[in-house]
Amino acid sequence: MAGRQPASTARARGSITTLPSGTIRVRVYAGIDPVSGRRHYLTELVQPGKKAQREAEAVRARLLAQVEQRRNPRTNATVDELVRRHLDQFAGAPNTLQMYRGHVKNHISPLLGRINIGRLDPEILDSFYAELRRCRIHCSGSGLVDHRTRRDHECDDRCGPHRCKPLSATTIRHIHFILSGAYKRAVRWRWVAVNPLAQAEPPPAPKSNPRPPSAEQAAQLLNKAWDDPDWGALIWTAMTTGARRGELCAVRWTWLNFEEGRETLWLQSGIRKSDDGWAEGDLKTHQQRRIALDAETVAVLTDLRARAVNRAGMLGIELAPDAFVFSTAADGATFPTPDSVTQRYDRMAKKLGIVTTFHKLRHYSATELIVGGVDPRTVAGRLGHGDGGTTTLKTYTAWVSEADQRAAAGLGARMPERPTRVDEGRRAVRVSEYPYEQLADAIIAKVGAGELAVGDLLPSAVQIAREAGVSLSTARRTIRLLRDRGTVVSVGGRPVLTAAALNCCADRRR
Repeated sequence: MAGRQPASTARARGSITTLPSGTIRVRVYAGIDPVSGRRHYLTELVQPGKKAQREAEAVRARLLAQVEQRRNPRTNATVDELVRRHLDQFAGAPNTLQMYRGHVKNHISPLLGRINIGRLDPEILDSFYAELRRCRIHCSGSGLVDHRTRRDHECDDRCGPHRCKPLSATTIRHIHFILSGAYKRAVRWRWVAVNPLAQAEPPPAPKSNPRPPSAEQAAQLLNKAWDDPDWGALIWTAMTTGARRGELCAVRWTWLNFEEGRETLWLQSGIRKSDDGWAEGDLKTHQQRRIALDAETVAVLTDLRARAVNRAGMLGIELAPDAFVFSTAADGATFPTPDSVTQRYDRMAKKLGIVTTFHKLRHYSATELIVGGVDPRTVAGRLGHGDGGTTTLKTYTAWVSEADQRAAAGLGARMPERPTRVDEGRRAVRVSEYPYEQLADAIIAKVGAGELAVGDLLPSAVQIAREAGVSLSTARRTIRLLRDRGTVVSVGGRPVLTAAALNCCADRRR
């Protein structure tokens, strides 16, 4: 049995050891693991045979060369420097770049940032991924408190001892993609000879498990949304087109074609978050697409436009041809923000006791199409999947139908019964459930009592909050609600009461 090398030379030159099974283990010291703080070795096994000893020597020489190459790369750049330069040249979506910068700041820089790029190897990466799966804040293990807020506060029962929570597999994979992309550039720039991420093992991609609302739940959501016909039109369109929330927020009237036989929605851009806030930009796949519309959706959107034109006319303004379809402004000049749409939908679903999200309306549209016998490539085209149907198949495998299901009717026939449209009067007199709604009703009542007149300036949010004894945010939401109802319009930057306020008062008397 071959013996082990002397201890004095084992660390410098590596070791070759014959195991009881006859397999030869080659081990080379590669420094200290910067994540765990433990000694790090490169190890490789050579199967027994006549030339095993010679192969072991060759393996040791190769491992020593790898260690030397990592210790003496062509540049002294650190992982932080490489990743920063990589993201400076990132060509993806702004919100993706923002997410990646957050991952770098919170996870890559604290654990790997100061490491020389040549020292990073698969074993260090495995240790790094293990740390990400242990605790998302990379705690030391004791003495920490999970506070209810980061602001100055007095701790109560909502603050308690820290409990480690791992990062999700999706987040760890995003971090892996950041490092992999950075090292691909480093190899191309000849900063390093090999990409260590090619041998790393990030968590497997979680299996997609879309949970669209059922037909019964979809009907409940639509009927509740139709308390406000404009909001109901947005939810209906989301269900029938499968468009993303940012795409829906960006839709303009000029993108809609109601010509008989050619009814389509042309998605040209989306609303996305940038460094300066919400802004209009390219679609997620950077590719415009047209979606055919069914007759009922055309009717919904036609009614929506008629209401928009009527409201604008009551205020003496004209609806621009390129106005935003789902705008809450009377002139349609501003788009609704995606976060506001999500929050309103979440409140509605919670009130109905349905556990769902706005994004699942997209799943609803896709699954109904697939169950109805539409081929995955067509579904992918409607959803905007840029890979010709691969993502669609992976995501909606459980709903892919057999040939005998293709006789099902189209999506329009599978939609829940369209709720009866309510007029503006019913909308105005529906039961108010929130403080800001009740406050808006009280202001309208003052118009009916003669305390306020059409054309009067509405009190400021500060004055409303002081007089009603509510928070400033509630007062501001009250003013926004009055604008949405068309009872208030901005003149010179100040809210002014309109004739619609009198109509609301008359409806309430009935």
